[in-house]
Amino acid sequence: MFIEICLVIASCILVIMKFMDELISTFHIQWQLLLAQMVNFAIVLFVLWKFAYKPILKTLNDRTNKIEKGVKDADEARKKLEEVSISEKEILKKAKMESQEIIKRAEESAKKEADNISVEAKKQTEKMITDAQKSIEQEKGKMIAEVKSEIAGLVVAATEKIIGEKMDRSKDKELIEQAIK
Repeated sequence: MFIEICLVIASCILVIMKFMDELISTFHIQWQLLLAQMVNFAIVLFVLWKFAYKPILKTLNDRTNKIEKGVKDADEARKKLEEVSISEKEILKKAKMESQEIIKRAEESAKKEADNISVEAKKQTEKMITDAQKSIEQEKGKMIAEVKSEIAGLVVAATEKIIGEKMDRSKDKELIEQAIK
């Protein structure tokens, strides 16, 4: 089997060589010139590969990498922006809840303070009324005492006129107290 394959390959090579001989003779191609052109082409190809293709390929690869990095960075930035947006919404929600809580506490505190002020004002009013009543009672007592002494003086003066004589002080006092009561 191996021999058969080798024979087929050898016959193919012979056909190709015969075809090449015919081609060379038909087109009047000189194999030395063709070989020199192949060497020249190989040199030009190597120079272009070394000094043009590699730098251009490197530049293209660098640009590709930069673009890929830019796209990757843009995706990361978009993700971070979404995260920041979500966290911002959460923070705003928390801040709103906290502000409502603070307002509620302030309202409760203001209501308590208003109640305390109202109670304190009632206490002060009641104290002022009580003090005024005490003051009125004291003034009333003073006035009654003044009126009693005035009446006593009038009774003594009237009694002196009626009796015509002056009694002693102890009897005067006794009579006045009896008359007043």
